[in-house]
Amino acid sequence: MPLTVYQYPKCGTCRKALSWLAAHGVAHDKVDIVATPPARAVLERVVAAGVPVKKLFNTSGESYRNGNFKERLATMSDADALRALAADGKLIKRPLVVGDGVALAGFDEAAWQAALGKTARR
Repeated sequence: MPLTVYQYPKCGTCRKALSWLAAHGVAHDKVDIVATPPARAVLERVVAAGVPVKKLFNTSGESYRNGNFKERLATMSDADALRALAADGKLIKRPLVVGDGVALAGFDEAAWQAALGKTARR
């Protein structure tokens, strides 16, 4: 089953991550995270796979700053946070990778190798 990579085409980190996937032969589907944000059910799968809700936020993004999420997250429930993330793809740290038993937020080559190394071409 291929991975789904929620990414923003103009994001340099996303392009680097997609290049890493291609270089390692990891099958994946790309979804523009701004045009088609992941549904709440997808985000719930990511959290169930071990990514904390607060780690899903793109803390350097305009939506995060304009929405005052730095302060709001201290008292926001996970349900409210997931609802906000599903409504605005710009709030989500990217790239976001979702697969069978795999969830990754952001690009960290070592973490990706550890999580995806079995599916990567040797």
